[in-house]
Amino acid sequence: MAATPPLHRSSDADTRRRIIRATAALLQQQGYESTSVKRIAGAAQASPSSVYHFFPGGKQELAIEAMHHGAREFGEMLAEGLASAADPAEATAACALLLADDLKQSEWSDGCPVAVTALETIGRVPGLQEAATQALTQWQSLVTAKLTESGIAPAAARSLAGTVISMLEGAELLSRVTADDTPLRDAAVHLGQLVRAAPRV
Repeated sequence: MAATPPLHRSSDADTRRRIIRATAALLQQQGYESTSVKRIAGAAQASPSSVYHFFPGGKQELAIEAMHHGAREFGEMLAEGLASAADPAEATAACALLLADDLKQSEWSDGCPVAVTALETIGRVPGLQEAATQALTQWQSLVTAKLTESGIAPAAARSLAGTVISMLEGAELLSRVTADDTPLRDAAVHLGQLVRAAPRV
């Protein structure tokens, strides 16, 4: 007779996911320095000992994992926007509009955990900086692929993709600070214009 799997495995996996998601949300809302393990545990409905059980490296290890989680979520939003239209100008504009809607629904609290955490810890916590660099590179690659599909030369597409990510991040910051989605909606217009004007090979 086959052995019955331990019942706690799925519960452990759920607890770990809750801890990561709670950390990502707190990093978005208040940054790295203001996010304590105790606060993470409370938000995740877990004990501090559970946090250290899953993440022996403490807050730094958990923040890196939460940044990877945030990067995946942002990447999924980018992929959704980029897939929404065959025209790359419309698709990149859609990314800004999706971001505007998401930020407004969160009442301006859910900024990008990658950017917020990286800027706060740059030069002091190498692991976090490396995770942020990986995220930015992945996002740029998603946009680059969409642009090259439309006939833009690879080098030009990658450069333009970097500008797209920079504009999205900057407009998100402005929208969050002002509690107004106008910067992101303006970014949608100008991103479309930039991509439309890019020379094709």
